[in-house]
Amino acid sequence: MEFKIKHGDLAKAKTPCLILGVYAKPKLSGPAEVIDKASGGALSALLQRGDMTGSRASCVVAYDLPDIAAERILLLGLGKRKELDRSGFDKAFAAALARLSEISVTDALFALPKPPKDMNLYKLVRQTVMQAAQANYRYEHTKEPAKDAPPQLQNLSIWIANKDQDAVATRAATHGKAIADGIELTRDLGNLPGNICTPSYLAEQATALGERYAALSVEVLEEADMEELGMGALLSVSRGSREPAKFIIMRYSCAPISQQDNKPVVLVGKGLTFDAGGISIKPSEAMDEMKYDMAGGASVFGAMVAACELQLPIDLIGVVPSSENLPDGAANKPGDIVKSLSGQTIEILNTDAEGRLILCDALTYVERFDPALVVDMATLTGACIVALGRHPSGLFTADDELATEISAAGEAAGDRVWRLPLWDDYQQQLDSNFADMANIGGRDAGAITAAAFLSRYAKKYPWAHLDIAGTAWLTGKPKGATGRPVALLSELLIRRAGIET
Repeated sequence: MEFKIKHGDLAKAKTPCLILGVYAKPKLSGPAEVIDKASGGALSALLQRGDMTGSRASCVVAYDLPDIAAERILLLGLGKRKELDRSGFDKAFAAALARLSEISVTDALFALPKPPKDMNLYKLVRQTVMQAAQANYRYEHTKEPAKDAPPQLQNLSIWIANKDQDAVATRAATHGKAIADGIELTRDLGNLPGNICTPSYLAEQATALGERYAALSVEVLEEADMEELGMGALLSVSRGSREPAKFIIMRYSCAPISQQDNKPVVLVGKGLTFDAGGISIKPSEAMDEMKYDMAGGASVFGAMVAACELQLPIDLIGVVPSSENLPDGAANKPGDIVKSLSGQTIEILNTDAEGRLILCDALTYVERFDPALVVDMATLTGACIVALGRHPSGLFTADDELATEISAAGEAAGDRVWRLPLWDDYQQQLDSNFADMANIGGRDAGAITAAAFLSRYAKKYPWAHLDIAGTAWLTGKPKGATGRPVALLSELLIRRAGIET
């Protein structure tokens, strides 16, 4: 999908479809007023007839307006001007994109209204690009394309009133396209079935990215390498699978010479390509969705793609420990004790709490990079969904400044998080009579005790944990990967790189 920034005489802009905003009451947006004046009041007449009230997400298509070069006009209801925010804009623009699909428009021009109250021009353009790209997403890797599927939007031009803001809008569109590319890869990896997207497949995809981007180098550790290092926690999970575990390391460096001694940002993502729960097997209902248990790892892939596409001046390392969790004769059993890379021992009371076992060895491994920051993300606990639902991801960190930084990035990206406590009070729930710790802390505060477990392996660097169990995919009829939290991670990296937004 291609995006362009345009300005100039809107009435003379040739396009199959010009999208114009209308506020409630109704009231034309600034660009719509321009077209109304040039067409001799054609839009005002339409409003007077009651065809468009301006209610949010309503759409009306008008054809052959006098003295207007556009073939058709799509009037998009934005709701009350004072109440319009990012969420409202997203809902309205989604309706416009759906209407374009219904009328088979593949090339459109969107004349941006005044930015909503919680957005500026940069955010509005970037979100427009990202939303259009994501609306175009179709999963077709294991199914034939629908023969009656409407044509997809191929080109979206974005009109801005002020030519002096061209550089800001162009930068926003570039950023939006790069982030959307990362989200698309994350969604593809998540949606693939477990018999295709195995740990080996993820390793192959990482290698392909290394060949695609000159600034990205890739290393894959095999089980023998992990055994030599002492990754007993991770390998205990993979023993129950015929698929060998992989430990994927992607290094991106595009920092200027003056910053090359700076410490890297490290992203760690849980890459459980299928989780049946092991011996503590899950119920069969919706178990197919456990192919999404690698969404944390997939989001690391997406963030790396965004960084590469944007050529961010930053040192970045992505780490994805990957395995399956199945109930084989060699699988972990409740009561087993394993030794992690850190030397700490773990009593496995529930084999379905395996994500923290592969992550803890990864968190120890990344100490060698002397990181400026480590953020891990994982579909770690159903308890996080119970606590927060499926709107924000759970954020855990003992660092108040880091919590503020990540929360702000999430708000700016429309990929929100909510901080939960990580007090030492919860650590006692992990006590074990037979090992340094248990891998679960009981029913109470399950998301918090999972984060508390991980915190024991992340003491040597600034660290935050994102529990994305409720946000990484949609369930029910619209089932599919969302690509979250790639937008949040990309925003965090853009800000860390000092890029103006």
